[in-house]
Amino acid sequence: MRRNHAPRFTRTALWLTLLLLVAMLVQACAPAAPATESSAAPEAAAPGEPVKNVLGKEMPADAAPLDQQVLVFPYSGWKTFTTVDFFQSVYERADAIADILSDPLVRLDKNFQPQPAAATEWSVDDSGLVWTFKLDPNLMWNDGTPVTADDYVATFQYGADPAHAWDFSWYYQGVLKNWTQAVGGEVSPQEIGVRAVDANTLEFTTEIPAPFLPAMLLYSNTLQKKALEEHGGLYNSDVATSVSSGPYKLVEWTKDQRLVYEINEQYKGTNIPYIQRIVVTNIGQPSQLLPAYEANEIDFVNGGGTLSPADLEIIAADPALNEEYHPHYGDFRTYYFAFDNTQPPFDNPLVRQAFAHVLDRDAITANILKRQGISAYSFLAPGFPASNSAAFAETWPLNIEQAKQLLADAGYPNGEGFPPLTLKLRGEGPAPTAVAQAYASALKENLGIDVEVTNMDFKAYMEEMNAKPTQIQFTLISYGMDYLDPSNMLGVFLSGGRHPWSNAEYDALVKEASSFLGDPAERTKMFQDAEKILVDDAAFIFAYHQTPGDLIKPYLKGPALEPDANGVSAWHWPGFSSFSDLPSGVYISSDVSNYRQAPD
Repeated sequence: MRRNHAPRFTRTALWLTLLLLVAMLVQACAPAAPATESSAAPEAAAPGEPVKNVLGKEMPADAAPLDQQVLVFPYSGWKTFTTVDFFQSVYERADAIADILSDPLVRLDKNFQPQPAAATEWSVDDSGLVWTFKLDPNLMWNDGTPVTADDYVATFQYGADPAHAWDFSWYYQGVLKNWTQAVGGEVSPQEIGVRAVDANTLEFTTEIPAPFLPAMLLYSNTLQKKALEEHGGLYNSDVATSVSSGPYKLVEWTKDQRLVYEINEQYKGTNIPYIQRIVVTNIGQPSQLLPAYEANEIDFVNGGGTLSPADLEIIAADPALNEEYHPHYGDFRTYYFAFDNTQPPFDNPLVRQAFAHVLDRDAITANILKRQGISAYSFLAPGFPASNSAAFAETWPLNIEQAKQLLADAGYPNGEGFPPLTLKLRGEGPAPTAVAQAYASALKENLGIDVEVTNMDFKAYMEEMNAKPTQIQFTLISYGMDYLDPSNMLGVFLSGGRHPWSNAEYDALVKEASSFLGDPAERTKMFQDAEKILVDDAAFIFAYHQTPGDLIKPYLKGPALEPDANGVSAWHWPGFSSFSDLPSGVYISSDVSNYRQAPD
């Protein structure tokens, strides 16, 4: 039996092009927060003694007083926000701080490596199919009941229940035993490969050997079985029924305005925070983010897609803001245009190829994205395991004359007879919206095709995407990693997943490579061969890899914000949540008093 306390994935080259970009930008280390009262304040330390918070964590010497350990974080009011629980809905958590009311089995450090969280250790049997996770026996819900394996089983069964219709159910398809069949209503959710051996032992059975399963189980933070059965999956959306075993507890939720967490005095896990209180505030439209940050109303701006080209120019021209701008690789997110290739006109590969040759990636990155993106010719970003982006640079280059000929060959000379199109977006910020508009203009100018760009409500978009058949004919959408392995990223395009595109050869290569336990180089080659099929078919036109930069106030400090293994100092993905060790590694320094006073 193989045992692992903290498995590590083989890393590829040191982030290649992304790090070259990062090296060109200003790097600094800083985060943010304000000050208001905390209901969980311990007694004051005696003179000369170190200050400790209510969980007994010693505060750094330069930390602000406990009542000023308050993080003010913005969320986008134009996105749907109904839950803070991953297993209730992934896409209705908006971009607020969420997933801090329980611990997942594993969490990531700033180098994207899985570390023990709710599970203290794990092992796999000789078949490679049965995994055993030992739970931390100290974990408790703040209603006084212990966290048990039954909570995790109930959570996974809820995710697989077709009556729940979880919007991320595809994630475990083909991996956990009977998961796909349960989601499809063919078997009961009770038959999925997740079971409680005893109160503190959880067992997973997979369909195929899945060496990536521990990393995949980043997304495993649990709901409480008792609350789930009594109040349903939205029990944490109401302070009166909310219950926490995580580092924070919910104390206020004013719908569409703000969300407030405080440190959970009964937290027994290992992700022990410094920050006492989190205020998540509705900032409205993305255009309000930079002004609010400059006015010291918020402590952090997630730059990925939310900062406009004008914002980036302001930041670059301001030495102070530029110092607070932290470039990083985010979640290796790629934006791509996608077609429903099962329906006209995109069932014709000549049409898709014509569209591919019209995309001017260099102009988009130079004029719109600036330092928040690099040209993408394939899905896997430079630096991601198995990335082979340079090999695809000439597959679909900018070639207007070729595009016109292909469209004519498809029966639409100069766009004549081509149906009007709607390019749909999924509640995007200003940068992706501008990219979509630029591409729509290029299609009109060069091919004579009318394209309307519509930035839909997030929830409405997901309903159209998940409809069978899909109602999304043409879109710009993105995906970023959930764990650092090609099986995750390339698994997005498997048949029956996110898009109607289907290719049996692609499916076979990705599935074989995902479970392959032999030579890593051979595994990489299988993934690269699969990606070539993806690119060559032109059902997806890969536009750009996001290279985000965040704004972080200088008074946010801590080990989580110090340089990672590649020298990058940033608020690393997956952000301030139980998925990450960021909560235990960031605090507010006494410098906060130079920026703001405690709010009324």
